[in-house]
Amino acid sequence: MGKPHSLDIRERVVATVEGGQSCRAAARHFGVGDSTAIRLMQRRRLTGTVLPTRQGRPAGSGKLARYRSFLVGQVEAKPDITMPELAARLLDSHGIAVPPSSLSRFLLSQGFTYKKALMASERARAKVKVERETWMARRQPRMRLEPHRLVFIDETSVNTKMVRLRGRAPCGKRLVMDAPFGHWGTQTFIAGLRCFGLTAPWITDHAMNRNAFDTDIETQLAVERRRRHSRQPRRPQEQKSPVNARRRTGR
Repeated sequence: MGKPHSLDIRERVVATVEGGQSCRAAARHFGVGDSTAIRLMQRRRLTGTVLPTRQGRPAGSGKLARYRSFLVGQVEAKPDITMPELAARLLDSHGIAVPPSSLSRFLLSQGFTYKKALMASERARAKVKVERETWMARRQPRMRLEPHRLVFIDETSVNTKMVRLRGRAPCGKRLVMDAPFGHWGTQTFIAGLRCFGLTAPWITDHAMNRNAFDTDIETQLAVERRRRHSRQPRRPQEQKSPVNARRRTGR
């Protein structure tokens, strides 16, 4: 299916013809076909516009149009249904064989997009629901007010077995490279990220688990936090005396 000419070209052709030129002269000037210029003038006289008409099959006249309510109902009842499953249900219910790709295009034309966001089913538990409400209503607003107290803890690991086992070399010549051998283990790097930089970096010689996380909190992050707070200068407290009280009140 060909692409229609741009609205700018259409308006220029019509303006040239209305300015006294013939349709064929205007077509040659703008590099379009003679029949195109003639049809543009006919459309302008009949409708008063030069906008292109809609191409392709009219909306709602396809093979699946009569089964719209059935297909939409199936998708709304089971949003994660696959197109082969939907095609099988359409065949069983109405005896219509349709390729899954046609069903996908039909659903797109009806405003359905392909998406899915998995949520934990544990959210429905009463205890989890209370904790989520506390998190969103109390803790998140507090974190927005004091971002300097937030610590985002993350970890990354590397395994000595991740070394590349193959390479390329000229035919007949051995490719020799080195790598740690005899200790195939995992090293994990853990650190906290705060608004002013990285804090409490730590490396452990095994994979991350709960014990390693607790050890990092107790021996690294907590110690770093105490050390940082001990270095901050503290403002001396003002003595509570009648003189100072009069100074604060301005009397």
